[in-house]
Amino acid sequence: MTRKQKRLSVILAGLAFLGAAAGLTFYALGQKASYFYMPADLTTATVQPGQRIRLGGLVEKGTIVRGQGATVAFSVTDKQKSVKVTYTGILPDLFREEQGVITEGAFGPDGVFVADSVLAKHDERYMPKEVADGLKAKGVWQESKSE
Repeated sequence: MTRKQKRLSVILAGLAFLGAAAGLTFYALGQKASYFYMPADLTTATVQPGQRIRLGGLVEKGTIVRGQGATVAFSVTDKQKSVKVTYTGILPDLFREEQGVITEGAFGPDGVFVADSVLAKHDERYMPKEVADGLKAKGVWQESKSE
């Protein structure tokens, strides 16, 4: 083997190693991705029971039901469709009716969304970007004019 062939084989081996590392990285990141949906988006999406997603919208008025222990049931709506959600854990202090939330979890076999995390807005001028964009697109939510 000449010097040129050795150098070429080392370069090709390095490129193959980098390609394999990049491929494994993208595969791992793809497995951890949680897709974001609004309730109305779920009518056209194919979400399998057990598939992790992020569900965002407003907490529907009159749907918060506190169960045994730290279990809470409520509905997330985008004013077009609602999705029933159950969550076991401590809710954020600012969680309340008609406020923006993002829940992360999966649909159970009974069609109820089982959340393992709930995020709520932190003041009157902020709503999670995905929720605000989805509600604005449907003409349901507008930013407050007072600053």
